[in-house]
Amino acid sequence: MDFKIDQNSPVPLHAQIEGYLRSLIVQEKYRSGKCFLPKEVTLAKKLGVSRNTVRQAVNTLVQEQLIERKKGVGTKVLNKKIATRLDNWISFTKEMGKLGIEVVNYVVKASLEIAPDEVYDALSVSSSKKIWKLEKVRGSNKAKYLYSVSYFHPRVGITGEEDFITPLYELLETEHDTIVATSKERLSAVKADQNLVSILDLAPEVPILRRERLVCDPGDRPVEFNIVFYNTDYFTYDIEIKRDL
Repeated sequence: MDFKIDQNSPVPLHAQIEGYLRSLIVQEKYRSGKCFLPKEVTLAKKLGVSRNTVRQAVNTLVQEQLIERKKGVGTKVLNKKIATRLDNWISFTKEMGKLGIEVVNYVVKASLEIAPDEVYDALSVSSSKKIWKLEKVRGSNKAKYLYSVSYFHPRVGITGEEDFITPLYELLETEHDTIVATSKERLSAVKADQNLVSILDLAPEVPILRRERLVCDPGDRPVEFNIVFYNTDYFTYDIEIKRDL
């Protein structure tokens, strides 16, 4: 431990320790949650301060939800998961922006393909037609959060020349005069197959969240059939149900 308390500093002792702890929690071994932070009693002894002073610094980070303390276990960096809601229909980029996370597009690929039968059924399109498929792997500079696959009804007029970095529904409206109005969704938990393990850098057969949705225009005509696989190390889904009174 290189850090030492400066007894002559105008900065309070607990604030100095707080600063030290902040420098620790950004280190990979702590940030990943693989290692516990030093115990309060250990820090107090090595720094020559009371345990209460150390605890005051720790409490500040706990209150900021940067670390979590479990009695009899230890203190670790809190792995914050991104909570998204079923009733919250905004673009992924905007949703991450609200959380202060800069989106990284690991893969953005459009191709004209024969799709699985469930896609043709959902879009009410003849299975003899190739349709446009858009794949995206997105996340932050630290991890891949999701793998999204979209299939579009031929009526939309996708050409493959679009800038798919643009928020999708803005693009559909401005370039293809297609307004989306409803999203019919289904959630399920699945085991990651080898393809998803490779795409999202997951452990084999780890449980992940599968979100399937059919997006329709104001006339209830299918526009997009979308399947998203979420890395549950980083994502949760919040559902709020209100009782009719």
